Amino acid sequence: MKDNERVDNVFYVCTLIEYIGRKTKNHRQDVVKHFTLADIVYQLETASINHCLSLEQVSDEMIEDYEISEGTFDTVAECEYEVPSETAIGRVYQQLVTSLYIENYAQGIMEVFSSFISDEISDFNSNVYYSNPDYLKYSYCEGYMLS
Repeated sequence: MKDNERVDNVFYVCTLIEYIGRKTKNHRQDVVKHFTLADIVYQLETASINHCLSLEQVSDEMIEDYEISEGTFDTVAECEYEVPSETAIGRVYQQLVTSLYIENYAQGIMEVFSSFISDEISDFNSNVYYSNPDYLKYSYCEGYMLS
């Protein structure tokens, strides 16, 4: 697989996790807790096929297969401004994962979505999700949002 295809697959899986999080009203780290590393690898491998299907269909299947229950973290309802699209947020995650985890994108997806920065990105009332990618990268590496 070509590197740009791998990066596109990371984008798709990140967007899918964001979509599932919104649909089930869960913190994104609560969504990825349902997956093993092998599950993420599988999603990356099948992304080029799954992207031909609707996110709704793929997410419904994953929600059922992985028994992801409804939560109370509704980032869309809490947003006071225009809600960024799932793909816009998927791109934020994709840039962060691919800048930090050159060889192991699956591990990167698991770690980034499980970290503190996930809730920061999901706060659509803040400026974090449209911040400079380097700012997000260095904040992630430091373990807190840099001033």
